[in-house]
Amino acid sequence: MLNQDLLRYIELHRSMGFKFRTQAILLRNFVAYAEHQGDRHISASRVLQWAAQAPSPPQRRNRLATVRRFSLAMWAEDRRHQVPPAAAFGRGWFKRCKPHIYTTEQINALVRAASRLSPQRSVRPATYATLFSLLAATGLRISEALALDVDDITGDGLLVRSTKFKKSRLVPIHATTRAALRAYLVRRAEVQSSSSALFLSPGGTRPAYPTVIRIFLQLTRSIGLRGGATQRGPRIHDLRHSSGSRIIPSTGGGCGYFPGDRAIWGALMAA
Repeated sequence: MLNQDLLRYIELHRSMGFKFRTQAILLRNFVAYAEHQGDRHISASRVLQWAAQAPSPPQRRNRLATVRRFSLAMWAEDRRHQVPPAAAFGRGWFKRCKPHIYTTEQINALVRAASRLSPQRSVRPATYATLFSLLAATGLRISEALALDVDDITGDGLLVRSTKFKKSRLVPIHATTRAALRAYLVRRAEVQSSSSALFLSPGGTRPAYPTVIRIFLQLTRSIGLRGGATQRGPRIHDLRHSSGSRIIPSTGGGCGYFPGDRAIWGALMAA
């Protein structure tokens, strides 16, 4: 019963345009936990019991808040559902992570590490090396880069469709970026695939977001940018912030790029 309620709840949010990815994962975990205990309705004590298993206070509060919103919706339909107290784990203010500004040397090390991925004769090394370089050179979000199609490379720049705010935009690209993308397309053409995706996995499909994050974490640990699995470190999203630190106004009123972009793509082309 709870699982069916959850499916309706997730579908409602996604029908309104929300990705609802992280929330859906948390809620599925809670529902699985509750149903394993034999629950057919949301129990406030069960929510607190499950949320308390999170490893940190912010994660406990996030678990509670996520399930509490679900319980409010279910309680409105059926009063047998219970709503847990909002401040059971205290009230914490949201703290935005301080971005890590990558140096050109760090980006180059990441790109070189990506270019050494196996299998070496597959498109995989070129895909990840080009993807990370593109994030650093343009400031695209990782979701935007993964959603790019080959046809989105236009004479005026990259056409980014359905962005975070449900709008499309055109991202101007430097000549070095365009040349590197052309080189990647040559490697991409070796893959037998009917996919329109710009970036391809060796299987000919668009790389999955969780897989890209796993590879990023693996590579950043291998080059010393991150510690162990439980330690914090630079995020893939920080490549976006790093690109912003290198973009400067041009005399024509548009955007220009520091020569560092040439160094980033140079590391890729030399790999």
